[in-house]
Amino acid sequence: MKKLFLTLVAGALLWQPFAQKWQKNFDYVDECNCGVAKVKKDGKIGYVDIKGNIVIPLQFDEGMTFNEGYVAVRKGQNWAYIDSVGKFITEFVYEDAMGFSEGLAPVKKASGWGFINVSGKEAIPFVYTNARQFSEGLAAVSTSPKDFWGFINKKGEIIISCNLDFADSFTKDGEARVSKRGQWMWINKYNQKVRD
Repeated sequence: MKKLFLTLVAGALLWQPFAQKWQKNFDYVDECNCGVAKVKKDGKIGYVDIKGNIVIPLQFDEGMTFNEGYVAVRKGQNWAYIDSVGKFITEFVYEDAMGFSEGLAPVKKASGWGFINVSGKEAIPFVYTNARQFSEGLAAVSTSPKDFWGFINKKGEIIISCNLDFADSFTKDGEARVSKRGQWMWINKYNQKVRD
């Protein structure tokens, strides 16, 4: 049994350099997600398939990891979104951008943060001073004038009032880390404290 284990480990170690040989063609290779991996060479970002074939040319100044089949990429100062075959779903019109989660992505324009859907259309108006990704059906957002945080649903309705000093996204356990009047705690989706 021990010999079989050692043989398998040795085989895996020998196979690894050949399986990943194409990675040497790039300065940086990210994890493969949605069938593609972010790569970087000579300061430009692009995306390859699991065999190292270029799917989306190295043309971007910055790019995120694919999530839900889409990714935010930057050229110059502005961000846009593309799908996993390189088709643009938006133009380069956003000042800042995050990945898709639950079908929506937080993006920033001059008027503030809002959310777009996977068609690249505005789903929630650009009225927030900051925003986080959706998780468990809610997204943390902050509002003017004091940048207090709260949570909205996918219709843009405020579910937890914006009276928190800070709020993070909900975990899969249905809890979010928040701060109120200097006290850190975890709350549930009903704005009830569940633990410190």
